[in-house]
Amino acid sequence: MHLAFAQKQDMPDKSSPPGALRRFASWATTPPQAYGVYLTAVVLVFLLSFYAGTMKPKKTPDGVSPPVSAPRS
Repeated sequence: MHLAFAQKQDMPDKSSPPGALRRFASWATTPPQAYGVYLTAVVLVFLLSFYAGTMKPKKTPDGVSPPVSAPRS
């Protein structure tokens, strides 16, 4: 009867170190690093939006007329 409740010996070890992404997330959310990560993200968003704002729009095809904003009399 004692053998029916034997433990499995091949269970994975749950004390193994977490993955790299999880380690980075836990490192980045601790107070001293969190301020730097936040400021870096804000600067990155600012630079990307500034770069996107300086890009020239694509030219429209010559066959398309601009939309009429007011009727002509």
